[in-house]
Amino acid sequence: MTFLGFSAGLPFLLVFSTLSAWLRDAEVSRATIGFFSWVGITYSIKVLWAPVIDRLPIFILTSRLGRRRSWMLIAMVGVAVGLLGMAGVDPTRDLQTVALLALLVAFSSATQDVAIDAYRIEIVEEQFQGAMAATYQFGYRIALLMAGGGALLMADIISWAWAYTILAGMMSVGVFTVFLISEPENGDIVIDKTSNVVAWFLSAVCKPFVDFFARNGSFAILILLFVGVFRISDLLLGVMANPFYIDMGFTLTEIGVVTKFYGTIATIVGAFVGGLLVVKFGILRPLLLAAVLLAVTNLLFAFLAAAGADLVLLTGTITADNFSAGLGGAVFIAYLSSLTNRLYTATQYALFTSLMTLPGKFLGGFTGIFVDSYGYVQFFIIAALAGIPAILLVGILMRNQGRRRA
Repeated sequence: MTFLGFSAGLPFLLVFSTLSAWLRDAEVSRATIGFFSWVGITYSIKVLWAPVIDRLPIFILTSRLGRRRSWMLIAMVGVAVGLLGMAGVDPTRDLQTVALLALLVAFSSATQDVAIDAYRIEIVEEQFQGAMAATYQFGYRIALLMAGGGALLMADIISWAWAYTILAGMMSVGVFTVFLISEPENGDIVIDKTSNVVAWFLSAVCKPFVDFFARNGSFAILILLFVGVFRISDLLLGVMANPFYIDMGFTLTEIGVVTKFYGTIATIVGAFVGGLLVVKFGILRPLLLAAVLLAVTNLLFAFLAAAGADLVLLTGTITADNFSAGLGGAVFIAYLSSLTNRLYTATQYALFTSLMTLPGKFLGGFTGIFVDSYGYVQFFIIAALAGIPAILLVGILMRNQGRRRA
């Protein structure tokens, strides 16, 4: 699972923050970079075609490799082809082709995620799922380092084209793994594509929604609203982060080392602290702390933008921001998990995670226009203010929990 996790994690940043760094380094406008971030919405809506991966065989591949491995293979090849294509295109001359290839990478990567998640769940018994998830996450994190800090270092030393070419070659790790692993026992069972479609739709899509609203009543709308706004502040920042560092005058190597390699350590520490806080205080109080921190740390970027390029100040800002992101991520995952019914865990969790990122990613597309119009200082202040609704909604959730206990 470590190698499959590596394959799953590698493409994500290459169509998001790393791509935004490449585009800004090539002097592409910030407004265009903002719109490019919409490619990432593909990951948020993968739940829409996940049932197709469950039901549709891929001609000869499925008969030879099985259902899960065939979809993994075709998705990995799609990612590699897309990355190689991006490496061969100059964004200053053919930006439209870069966008189409990035969309191919994102769609293939999201499809790969669905297939690997299904494989991970089916290949071992429930008691071993924790170990499988841990090894998967280990590989995923290594891939993020390679696609984040590693790509920036390679681009600074060699070129962006070679960086993307080398990373495309690293997708071979996943391809070789597909041929070495075995198909789950039920992996080659291809469900009839036409029978019981209505029954499947009711069971897989409608019932999880009905169950959630039945358990939470009118309060369900407030919960869904909170899920949608919690990460808006964080996601707005993420779109313009690398262009901001480049515009400030930091080198690609400095950005890679401080924000990616060192920043990952701060994120891990934050996630660990977040887990401890949930164990000690429950979910809602740490969730309030996380909402406040995610908003307030954006003000540090506003201060950095006003102060100018300072590596020490950048390091301090990244420490606070990534620690907050790690803490918030751990606590929020615990909260989302608490909302699900064990009968519909996969579907409800997938729907929550999609809702969690969609509003922020949509609004993120307009961040470049805002920065061009008002500047970075004002942008980071607005990004901080965007976190206020989440803070207020946590307060309402806490008050409602107190009433239920009373």
